[in-house]
Amino acid sequence: MDMIARYMGFELKNPLVPSASPLSHSVDSIRRLEDAGAAAVVMYSLFEEQITLESFYIDYYLNHGTDSYAESLNYFPDMESYNIGPDDYLKLISRAKEKVDIPIIGSLNGISTGGWIDYAALIEDAGADALEMNVYYIPTNTFLTGEEVEYIYTDILREVKKIVSIPVAVKLSPYFSSLPNMARKLADAGADALVLFNRFYQPDLDLETLEVVPRLVLSNSNELRLPLSWVAILYGRVGVDLAITTGVHTFEDALKGLMAGASVVMMASELLKNGLGRISEILTEMERWMEEHEYAAVAQMTGSMSQINVAEPAAFERANYMKMLASYRS
Repeated sequence: MDMIARYMGFELKNPLVPSASPLSHSVDSIRRLEDAGAAAVVMYSLFEEQITLESFYIDYYLNHGTDSYAESLNYFPDMESYNIGPDDYLKLISRAKEKVDIPIIGSLNGISTGGWIDYAALIEDAGADALEMNVYYIPTNTFLTGEEVEYIYTDILREVKKIVSIPVAVKLSPYFSSLPNMARKLADAGADALVLFNRFYQPDLDLETLEVVPRLVLSNSNELRLPLSWVAILYGRVGVDLAITTGVHTFEDALKGLMAGASVVMMASELLKNGLGRISEILTEMERWMEEHEYAAVAQMTGSMSQINVAEPAAFERANYMKMLASYRS
């Protein structure tokens, strides 16, 4: 059975890739992901705030007593409790590259252009095979236009592409007025792949303390439908590879993602919930299904159920909306 997948110019042994998560916090964990069957690993994200705050801390201690420390910094989480600092992040990539054979994809998370983007080049120098740009931006300014929001994404991408030679993927949200047009803009700006989608982590309200609090909820298979739909629509229409990164928990989820048009399917929640052994289990189940349905290779099924290849393309548009409502029976 030919399980080879191709993503951002890499020939991967299979299409399963652990996405950015705490599973890549150590060399040992990355090695265990490889041993479990992972075809590549996306490192957990290095945040713009980590890099910027570190420069604030350095300046503060060099000038201690001369100026009051910025009170606004108190609103940021303690990044040391989140993960290791920027320099240690680079060292981790370097050590991981010495210990594993699969591609290591660095991850940068930010919302502006600036000096922190220089870390893209440092991540490349540390040995990363590719970079995933995670632009997590929540527009709250009522005067900010959709076009200006889109420019934030393309501007960061162009700046990063100027300083690295490794492939760059963009992880984006579904909240654009015209996602296909945004996908094309990112492709034109130099993206090698698009990763669909970044999960929107909404805060919760604590009624006892009257505070806004974080409340992390892991994904489930029902969340696959949104990226599945958009990958199926985008496949063959933009000149970049596509990856699904939300709602992949079972071999059926993985197969659906590939048939929709994803080059790779990424997962984290399933591995956090049920262990790294799920990678090999899902791969075994995929191979069994492919054999039963006479698929000789992953490439044979990729995009086979995208909008441009299905018998009823309207199923991905308003026809599906009407059929969905008509199908409900109490």
